[in-house]
Amino acid sequence: MSNDTRPETRVEISMDEQVLDVFRDGRRVRRFPISSGEKGMGFVEGSFRTPTGRFRVSEKIGDGEALGTRFIMRVPCGVWDSNQSCDEDLILTRIMRLDGLDPENGNTLQRNIYIHGTNREDRIGEPASHGCIRLRNEDMIELFDAISVSTEVVIYPLTRQSGKILFIDCDSTISSIEGIDELARLCDPATFREVEELTNLAMNGEVALDEIFKRRMEIIRPNQAMAEEVGFKYMETIMPGVDELILMAKSMGWLPVILSGGFEPLIRPVATRLGIKHVEAVPLYFDENGEYAGYGEDFPTTRNHGKNKIIQEWRDAMLPERIIMIGDGVSDLETKSDVDMMIGYGGVVKREKVRSAADAWLDTFQDSEALTSILE
Repeated sequence: MSNDTRPETRVEISMDEQVLDVFRDGRRVRRFPISSGEKGMGFVEGSFRTPTGRFRVSEKIGDGEALGTRFIMRVPCGVWDSNQSCDEDLILTRIMRLDGLDPENGNTLQRNIYIHGTNREDRIGEPASHGCIRLRNEDMIELFDAISVSTEVVIYPLTRQSGKILFIDCDSTISSIEGIDELARLCDPATFREVEELTNLAMNGEVALDEIFKRRMEIIRPNQAMAEEVGFKYMETIMPGVDELILMAKSMGWLPVILSGGFEPLIRPVATRLGIKHVEAVPLYFDENGEYAGYGEDFPTTRNHGKNKIIQEWRDAMLPERIIMIGDGVSDLETKSDVDMMIGYGGVVKREKVRSAADAWLDTFQDSEALTSILE
Protein backbone atom coordinates (compact mmCIF):
# COMPACT_ATOMS: atom_id res chain seq x y z
CA MET A 1 0.00 0.00 0.00
CA SER A 2 1.31 3.45 -0.90
CA ASN A 3 2.21 5.80 1.95
CA ASP A 4 2.17 8.83 -0.37
CA THR A 5 0.17 11.51 1.45
CA ARG A 6 1.02 14.41 -0.87
CA PRO A 7 -2.05 16.45 -1.80
CA GLU A 8 -3.59 15.58 -5.15
CA THR A 9 -3.25 18.47 -7.56
CA ARG A 10 -5.49 19.04 -10.56
CA VAL A 11 -5.85 21.84 -13.10
CA GLU A 12 -9.15 22.88 -14.68
CA ILE A 13 -9.41 25.39 -17.53
CA SER A 14 -12.65 27.08 -18.57
CA MET A 15 -12.79 28.43 -22.11
CA ASP A 16 -16.08 30.15 -21.27
CA GLU A 17 -14.59 32.03 -18.33
CA GLN A 18 -11.00 32.25 -19.70
CA VAL A 19 -9.57 31.09 -16.37
CA LEU A 20 -7.29 28.33 -15.10
CA ASP A 21 -7.99 26.92 -11.63
CA VAL A 22 -5.58 24.90 -9.51
CA PHE A 23 -7.18 22.42 -7.11
CA ARG A 24 -5.54 20.57 -4.23
CA ASP A 25 -7.45 17.75 -2.59
CA GLY A 26 -10.60 19.05 -4.27
CA ARG A 27 -10.24 22.63 -3.04
CA ARG A 28 -9.46 25.50 -5.37
CA VAL A 29 -6.28 27.19 -4.20
CA ARG A 30 -5.46 29.51 -7.12
CA ARG A 31 -7.09 31.06 -10.16
CA PHE A 32 -5.26 32.58 -13.13
CA PRO A 33 -6.71 34.45 -16.12
CA ILE A 34 -5.75 32.85 -19.43
CA SER A 35 -6.12 33.21 -23.17
CA SER A 36 -7.21 30.21 -25.25
CA GLY A 37 -7.49 29.82 -29.03
CA GLU A 38 -8.78 32.81 -30.96
CA LYS A 39 -10.40 30.39 -33.42
CA GLY A 40 -12.17 28.51 -30.64
CA MET A 41 -11.96 24.81 -29.87
CA GLY A 42 -10.92 21.91 -32.07
CA PHE A 43 -8.65 18.92 -32.52
CA VAL A 44 -7.31 19.21 -36.06
CA GLU A 45 -3.58 19.74 -36.49
CA GLY A 46 -2.87 23.13 -38.01
CA SER A 47 -6.31 24.50 -37.09
CA PHE A 48 -4.96 26.89 -34.39
CA ARG A 49 -7.82 25.76 -32.16
CA THR A 50 -7.64 24.69 -28.52
CA PRO A 51 -8.32 21.01 -27.82
CA THR A 52 -10.67 20.13 -24.98
CA GLY A 53 -11.00 17.18 -22.64
CA ARG A 54 -8.53 15.42 -20.35
CA PHE A 55 -4.77 15.88 -20.52
CA ARG A 56 -1.66 15.41 -18.44
CA VAL A 57 1.42 17.58 -18.13
CA SER A 58 3.99 15.54 -20.04
CA GLU A 59 7.00 17.83 -19.69
CA LYS A 60 8.07 21.06 -17.97
CA ILE A 61 10.57 23.28 -19.74
CA GLY A 62 12.38 26.42 -18.63
CA ASP A 63 13.00 25.93 -14.91
CA GLY A 64 15.31 28.70 -13.70
CA GLU A 65 15.16 30.74 -16.92
CA ALA A 66 14.64 34.50 -16.65
CA LEU A 67 11.19 36.06 -16.86
CA GLY A 68 10.40 36.66 -20.53
CA THR A 69 12.83 34.09 -21.91
CA ARG A 70 11.81 33.28 -25.46
CA PHE A 71 11.60 29.65 -26.56
CA ILE A 72 11.91 28.47 -30.16
CA MET A 73 11.30 24.77 -30.69
CA ARG A 74 11.31 24.55 -26.87
CA VAL A 75 14.91 25.85 -26.71
CA PRO A 76 15.64 29.10 -24.78
CA CYS A 77 16.82 31.82 -27.18
CA GLY A 78 17.40 34.92 -25.08
CA VAL A 79 15.04 37.26 -23.28
CA TRP A 80 12.29 39.01 -25.19
CA ASP A 81 12.43 42.82 -25.13
CA SER A 82 9.06 43.90 -23.82
CA ASN A 83 9.59 47.38 -25.26
CA GLN A 84 9.40 45.95 -28.78
CA SER A 85 5.96 45.72 -30.32
CA CYS A 86 5.25 42.24 -31.64
CA ASP A 87 2.00 40.62 -32.80
CA GLU A 88 3.53 37.15 -33.11
CA ASP A 89 2.42 34.40 -30.75
CA LEU A 90 5.70 34.15 -28.83
CA ILE A 91 6.33 31.40 -26.27
CA LEU A 92 7.89 32.96 -23.20
CA THR A 93 9.13 32.24 -19.66
CA ARG A 94 8.03 28.60 -19.12
CA ILE A 95 6.43 25.75 -21.06
CA MET A 96 4.21 22.95 -19.83
CA ARG A 97 3.56 20.44 -22.62
CA LEU A 98 0.17 18.75 -22.69
CA ASP A 99 -0.53 15.17 -23.73
CA GLY A 100 -4.13 14.23 -24.56
CA LEU A 101 -5.79 11.38 -22.69
CA ASP A 102 -8.97 11.15 -24.78
CA PRO A 103 -9.30 9.60 -28.25
CA GLU A 104 -10.21 12.89 -29.91
CA ASN A 105 -7.31 14.86 -28.34
CA GLY A 106 -4.70 12.11 -28.69
CA ASN A 107 -2.72 14.26 -31.17
CA THR A 108 -2.19 17.08 -28.66
CA LEU A 109 1.50 16.33 -28.06
CA GLN A 110 2.08 16.19 -31.80
CA ARG A 111 0.26 19.53 -32.21
CA ASN A 112 2.61 21.16 -29.67
CA ILE A 113 -0.17 22.45 -27.46
CA TYR A 114 1.34 24.09 -24.38
CA ILE A 115 0.55 26.17 -21.35
CA HIS A 116 3.04 29.03 -21.67
CA GLY A 117 3.87 32.67 -20.97
CA THR A 118 3.13 35.25 -23.65
CA ASN A 119 4.17 38.55 -25.17
CA ARG A 120 0.48 39.49 -25.48
CA GLU A 121 -0.37 39.95 -21.82
CA ASP A 122 -2.73 42.71 -22.93
CA ARG A 123 -5.02 40.04 -24.39
CA ILE A 124 -5.13 37.76 -21.37
CA GLY A 125 -8.78 37.18 -20.47
CA GLU A 126 -9.96 36.82 -24.06
CA PRO A 127 -9.49 34.12 -26.74
CA ALA A 128 -6.39 35.23 -28.65
CA SER A 129 -3.87 32.38 -28.88
CA HIS A 130 -2.96 30.06 -31.74
CA GLY A 131 -4.40 27.11 -29.81
CA CYS A 132 -2.24 26.98 -26.69
CA ILE A 133 -3.19 28.27 -23.24
CA ARG A 134 -1.42 31.58 -22.54
CA LEU A 135 -0.74 33.03 -19.08
CA ARG A 136 0.87 36.23 -17.89
CA ASN A 137 4.58 35.58 -17.42
CA GLU A 138 4.69 36.02 -13.65
CA ASP A 139 1.62 33.80 -13.33
CA MET A 140 3.32 31.23 -15.52
CA ILE A 141 6.26 30.97 -13.14
CA GLU A 142 3.93 30.56 -10.16
CA LEU A 143 1.90 27.86 -11.93
CA PHE A 144 5.04 26.09 -13.16
CA ASP A 145 6.43 25.86 -9.63
CA ALA A 146 3.13 24.58 -8.25
CA ILE A 147 2.49 21.84 -10.84
CA SER A 148 4.40 18.62 -11.35
CA VAL A 149 4.80 16.42 -14.40
CA SER A 150 1.83 14.04 -14.82
CA THR A 151 -0.62 16.48 -13.20
CA GLU A 152 -4.06 16.05 -14.74
CA VAL A 153 -5.42 19.00 -16.72
CA VAL A 154 -9.01 19.34 -17.89
CA ILE A 155 -9.98 21.89 -20.54
CA TYR A 156 -13.73 22.42 -20.58
CA PRO A 157 -15.28 23.28 -23.97
CA LEU A 158 -17.19 26.42 -24.78
CA THR A 159 -20.86 26.23 -23.88
CA ARG A 160 -22.02 29.82 -24.37
CA GLN A 161 -22.88 31.40 -27.68
CA SER A 162 -20.93 34.58 -28.26
CA GLY A 163 -19.65 36.71 -31.08
CA LYS A 164 -20.64 37.10 -34.72
CA ILE A 165 -18.77 35.94 -37.82
CA LEU A 166 -18.85 37.72 -41.18
CA PHE A 167 -17.63 35.43 -43.97
CA ILE A 168 -16.85 37.26 -47.18
CA ASP A 169 -15.75 35.94 -50.55
CA CYS A 170 -12.70 37.49 -52.20
CA ASP A 171 -12.79 37.06 -55.99
CA SER A 172 -15.39 39.33 -57.64
CA THR A 173 -16.46 40.45 -54.16
CA ILE A 174 -13.67 42.01 -52.10
CA SER A 175 -11.70 42.42 -55.33
CA SER A 176 -12.92 42.91 -58.89
CA ILE A 177 -10.67 40.14 -60.22
CA GLU A 178 -10.80 36.34 -60.29
CA GLY A 179 -7.35 35.30 -59.10
CA ILE A 180 -7.14 32.09 -61.09
CA ASP A 181 -8.12 33.94 -64.28
CA GLU A 182 -5.37 36.47 -63.63
CA LEU A 183 -2.86 33.65 -63.25
CA ALA A 184 -4.01 32.34 -66.62
CA ARG A 185 -3.73 35.83 -68.13
CA LEU A 186 -0.02 35.78 -67.25
CA CYS A 187 0.39 32.68 -69.44
CA ASP A 188 -1.05 33.62 -72.84
CA PRO A 189 -4.38 34.81 -74.33
CA ALA A 190 -5.55 31.32 -75.30
CA THR A 191 -4.92 29.95 -71.80
CA PHE A 192 -6.72 32.92 -70.28
CA ARG A 193 -9.82 32.41 -72.45
CA GLU A 194 -9.95 28.69 -71.65
CA VAL A 195 -9.59 29.18 -67.91
CA GLU A 196 -12.00 32.14 -67.77
CA GLU A 197 -14.68 30.05 -69.46
CA LEU A 198 -14.18 27.24 -66.96
CA THR A 199 -14.36 29.70 -64.04
CA ASN A 200 -17.63 31.19 -65.27
CA LEU A 201 -19.16 27.75 -65.71
CA ALA A 202 -18.30 26.91 -62.11
CA MET A 203 -19.41 30.26 -60.61
CA ASN A 204 -22.71 30.05 -62.48
CA GLY A 205 -23.27 26.54 -61.15
CA GLU A 206 -23.25 24.94 -64.61
CA VAL A 207 -20.31 22.62 -63.88
CA ALA A 208 -19.25 21.06 -60.55
CA LEU A 209 -16.36 23.00 -59.06
CA ASP A 210 -14.25 19.94 -58.31
CA GLU A 211 -14.48 18.88 -61.97
CA ILE A 212 -12.74 21.99 -63.22
CA PHE A 213 -10.44 22.97 -60.34
CA LYS A 214 -7.71 20.48 -61.16
CA ARG A 215 -8.09 21.06 -64.92
CA ARG A 216 -7.43 24.78 -64.50
CA MET A 217 -4.35 24.18 -62.37
CA GLU A 218 -2.90 21.64 -64.80
CA ILE A 219 -3.32 24.20 -67.57
CA ILE A 220 -1.74 27.11 -65.66
CA ARG A 221 0.88 25.56 -63.33
CA PRO A 222 1.59 28.97 -61.70
CA ASN A 223 5.00 29.75 -60.23
CA GLN A 224 5.76 31.91 -57.21
CA ALA A 225 6.48 35.04 -59.24
CA MET A 226 3.06 34.77 -60.90
CA ALA A 227 1.40 34.32 -57.50
CA GLU A 228 3.10 37.41 -56.11
CA GLU A 229 2.08 39.47 -59.12
CA VAL A 230 -1.57 38.48 -58.75
CA GLY A 231 -1.34 39.12 -55.00
CA PHE A 232 -0.44 42.75 -55.77
CA LYS A 233 -3.28 42.95 -58.27
CA TYR A 234 -5.78 41.92 -55.58
CA MET A 235 -4.70 44.92 -53.52
CA GLU A 236 -4.98 47.24 -56.52
CA THR A 237 -8.53 46.11 -57.30
CA ILE A 238 -10.28 46.27 -53.91
CA MET A 239 -13.90 47.23 -54.48
CA PRO A 240 -14.99 50.68 -53.26
CA GLY A 241 -16.47 50.55 -49.78
CA VAL A 242 -14.79 47.31 -48.66
CA ASP A 243 -12.51 49.14 -46.21
CA GLU A 244 -15.51 50.83 -44.65
CA LEU A 245 -17.45 47.55 -44.52
CA ILE A 246 -14.67 45.81 -42.59
CA LEU A 247 -14.24 48.72 -40.18
CA MET A 248 -18.00 48.92 -39.61
CA ALA A 249 -18.29 45.19 -39.06
CA LYS A 250 -15.47 45.16 -36.50
CA SER A 251 -16.96 48.14 -34.65
CA MET A 252 -20.24 46.24 -34.39
CA GLY A 253 -18.62 43.11 -32.96
CA TRP A 254 -18.25 41.03 -36.12
CA LEU A 255 -15.18 38.88 -36.81
CA PRO A 256 -14.40 39.11 -40.55
CA VAL A 257 -13.13 35.95 -42.26
CA ILE A 258 -12.25 35.67 -45.94
CA LEU A 259 -13.73 32.43 -47.27
CA SER A 260 -12.59 31.74 -50.79
CA GLY A 261 -12.01 29.18 -53.50
CA GLY A 262 -8.94 31.21 -54.44
CA PHE A 263 -5.41 30.69 -53.21
CA GLU A 264 -4.25 31.63 -49.72
CA PRO A 265 -0.81 33.07 -50.65
CA LEU A 266 -2.41 35.36 -53.23
CA ILE A 267 -5.20 36.53 -50.92
CA ARG A 268 -3.14 36.97 -47.74
CA PRO A 269 -1.71 40.40 -48.77
CA VAL A 270 -5.16 41.90 -49.38
CA ALA A 271 -6.39 40.41 -46.08
CA THR A 272 -3.47 42.06 -44.26
CA ARG A 273 -4.16 45.32 -46.06
CA LEU A 274 -7.79 45.20 -44.87
CA GLY A 275 -6.92 44.14 -41.31
CA ILE A 276 -8.48 40.68 -41.69
CA LYS A 277 -6.60 38.03 -39.71
CA HIS A 278 -8.33 34.89 -40.90
CA VAL A 279 -8.23 33.57 -44.45
CA GLU A 280 -9.82 30.25 -45.40
CA ALA A 281 -8.51 29.63 -48.92
CA VAL A 282 -6.69 26.97 -50.94
CA PRO A 283 -3.00 26.34 -50.13
CA LEU A 284 -0.60 26.76 -53.07
CA TYR A 285 2.84 25.14 -53.05
CA PHE A 286 6.15 25.94 -54.73
CA ASP A 287 9.49 24.14 -54.77
CA GLU A 288 12.84 25.61 -53.70
CA ASN A 289 13.17 27.28 -57.12
CA GLY A 290 9.75 28.90 -56.88
CA GLU A 291 8.20 26.56 -59.44
CA TYR A 292 4.71 25.09 -59.13
CA ALA A 293 4.54 22.12 -56.77
CA GLY A 294 0.79 21.59 -56.47
CA TYR A 295 -2.08 22.89 -54.36
CA GLY A 296 -4.23 21.71 -51.47
CA GLU A 297 -6.38 19.28 -53.42
CA ASP A 298 -8.20 18.19 -50.27
CA PHE A 299 -9.04 21.75 -49.17
CA PRO A 300 -12.83 22.06 -48.88
CA THR A 301 -13.30 25.08 -51.18
CA THR A 302 -11.93 23.17 -54.18
CA ARG A 303 -15.34 21.49 -54.41
CA ASN A 304 -19.01 22.36 -54.16
CA HIS A 305 -20.40 22.78 -50.63
CA GLY A 306 -16.81 23.12 -49.37
CA LYS A 307 -17.58 26.55 -47.95
CA ASN A 308 -20.40 24.95 -45.96
CA LYS A 309 -17.90 22.59 -44.35
CA ILE A 310 -15.64 25.42 -43.27
CA ILE A 311 -18.55 27.45 -41.90
CA GLN A 312 -19.73 24.41 -39.93
CA GLU A 313 -16.22 24.01 -38.49
CA TRP A 314 -16.20 27.63 -37.33
CA ARG A 315 -19.68 27.30 -35.89
CA ASP A 316 -18.70 24.20 -33.90
CA ALA A 317 -15.43 25.80 -32.79
CA MET A 318 -16.73 29.19 -31.64
CA LEU A 319 -20.50 28.89 -31.04
CA PRO A 320 -21.23 32.27 -32.64
CA GLU A 321 -24.57 33.97 -32.12
CA ARG A 322 -24.88 34.89 -35.79
CA ILE A 323 -23.17 34.15 -39.12
CA ILE A 324 -23.41 36.07 -42.40
CA MET A 325 -21.95 35.13 -45.79
CA ILE A 326 -21.37 37.67 -48.58
CA GLY A 327 -20.41 36.54 -52.07
CA ASP A 328 -21.15 36.57 -55.77
CA GLY A 329 -21.09 32.91 -56.81
CA VAL A 330 -23.10 29.74 -56.51
CA SER A 331 -20.54 28.34 -54.04
CA ASP A 332 -21.46 31.28 -51.78
CA LEU A 333 -25.17 30.72 -52.31
CA GLU A 334 -24.71 27.08 -51.28
CA THR A 335 -23.89 28.28 -47.75
CA LYS A 336 -27.43 29.61 -47.26
CA SER A 337 -28.47 26.56 -45.23
CA ASP A 338 -25.57 27.03 -42.80
CA VAL A 339 -25.70 30.78 -42.17
CA ASP A 340 -28.21 33.18 -40.68
CA MET A 341 -28.10 35.40 -43.77
CA MET A 342 -26.62 34.88 -47.23
CA ILE A 343 -26.03 38.17 -49.03
CA GLY A 344 -25.52 38.08 -52.79
CA TYR A 345 -23.13 40.64 -54.22
CA GLY A 346 -23.41 41.97 -57.77
CA GLY A 347 -20.93 44.82 -57.85
CA VAL A 348 -18.68 42.94 -60.28
CA VAL A 349 -20.81 40.17 -61.81
CA LYS A 350 -24.56 39.87 -61.42
CA ARG A 351 -25.50 36.20 -61.31
CA GLU A 352 -29.28 35.89 -61.51
CA LYS A 353 -29.27 32.49 -59.81
CA VAL A 354 -27.60 34.06 -56.77
CA ARG A 355 -29.71 37.21 -56.82
CA SER A 356 -33.01 35.34 -56.93
CA ALA A 357 -32.18 33.00 -54.04
CA ALA A 358 -30.07 35.15 -51.68
CA ASP A 359 -31.57 36.50 -48.45
CA ALA A 360 -30.41 39.99 -49.41
CA TRP A 361 -28.62 41.64 -52.32
CA LEU A 362 -25.96 44.33 -52.60
CA ASP A 363 -24.84 46.09 -55.76
CA THR A 364 -22.30 48.18 -53.88
CA PHE A 365 -20.45 48.26 -50.57
CA GLN A 366 -20.88 52.04 -50.48
CA ASP A 367 -24.50 51.87 -49.34
CA SER A 368 -23.81 52.42 -45.63
CA GLU A 369 -27.51 52.40 -44.72
CA ALA A 370 -28.03 48.94 -46.25
CA LEU A 371 -24.84 47.60 -44.64
CA THR A 372 -25.80 48.94 -41.23
CA SER A 373 -29.22 47.34 -41.52
CA ILE A 374 -27.68 43.96 -42.41
CA LEU A 375 -25.04 44.02 -39.69
CA GLU A 376 -27.48 45.12 -37.01
